[in-house]
Amino acid sequence: MNHSTWKTRRARQLAGEAVEFDQEYVDARLAGDLGQAVYDRRVELGLSQAELAERAGMTQPQVSRTEGGDTVPTLPLLRRLAKALEGSLNLAIDESDSRVTFTPRAA
Repeated sequence: MNHSTWKTRRARQLAGEAVEFDQEYVDARLAGDLGQAVYDRRVELGLSQAELAERAGMTQPQVSRTEGGDTVPTLPLLRRLAKALEGSLNLAIDESDSRVTFTPRAA
């Protein structure tokens, strides 16, 4: 296939073509979605990475790696993050899609 006929996965998906996702792609996207959700909630609360780390029993580099999508956190760590970020962590995982959000706790 030459370069002019090659389409990105996203372009094929937008064109309505069937697109297969390899597991590494799905896993990396989920890690990235989680990292972005942690970052967004931390910023919303006005916390630094160091402050979140202290609240969650982590180190600042661990928070940085989590926010960067460079690590796969354990379930106990996800629980601590949800508590530290004063909300509920919501994960919706599908074969080719994932969504990660934090729902703030009711006051």
